[in-house]
Amino acid sequence: MTRILITGASDGLGRALALALAERGAELILHGRDAARLAEVAERTGAQAIRADLSSLAEVRRLASEVEGDLDVLVNNAGVGFGPPGEARQLSVDGYELRLAVNYLAPYLLTRLLLPQLKRAAPARIVNVASIGQRPFDVDDPMMVRGYEGTEAYRRAKLALIAHTFDLAEELAGTGVTANCLHPATLMPTTMVLQAGTGQIDSLERGLQATLRLVVDPALEGVSGRYFDREREARALDQAYDVDFRKRLRELSESLAAARG
Repeated sequence: MTRILITGASDGLGRALALALAERGAELILHGRDAARLAEVAERTGAQAIRADLSSLAEVRRLASEVEGDLDVLVNNAGVGFGPPGEARQLSVDGYELRLAVNYLAPYLLTRLLLPQLKRAAPARIVNVASIGQRPFDVDDPMMVRGYEGTEAYRRAKLALIAHTFDLAEELAGTGVTANCLHPATLMPTTMVLQAGTGQIDSLERGLQATLRLVVDPALEGVSGRYFDREREARALDQAYDVDFRKRLRELSESLAAARG
């Protein structure tokens, strides 16, 4: 039986993915921040539920420690959206810019902690839910102390996640563990989109099918280091392919993760 961890599974795309995978007979471990919503999804899917606040790296470490046994798939889906227009810069529990902390540092650290379990289960998959909305990441000002804006912070964090995915794919070559990322759909009717007031373009079903494909499609076994726009392989922002940038981002990530939690 395929064993899958989904973060951000109490709402939106993560919830829909959990329900779809449960119907396929997968053994699920579901993460969420809202205890009541998480319990409801866990009851419907028969899954193990782990509540954690991913704005805290200590909570990320606890989440990883509660995942026992080997793991076939890790879906890093949890995230913080743009926020309402004009919202002031927010900090995580650890004092990091909030969108960087939740949308990038949390999946970065969680993945690194769970790599041994993924390698033991190989062939295994890492699926990072990114975005078509990407902006260059300033390694010299990762916390956006200068010129903060919520949409920009979100897009920078998603660019970092994509670059990290490419790094992971190179690191894991030959291990049987693949790492891919995707833009599942544009402005689905999820809580974060509704809160931002940007309006809806794509359906939740469209994003679900694109994400489900990366998790289960046999044709993608062995495919790694790719970015997909929905079901189509695409090219991310140029910076994600820059080896020097990725080295600096890796060093920054290691430093930030080691300093907290």
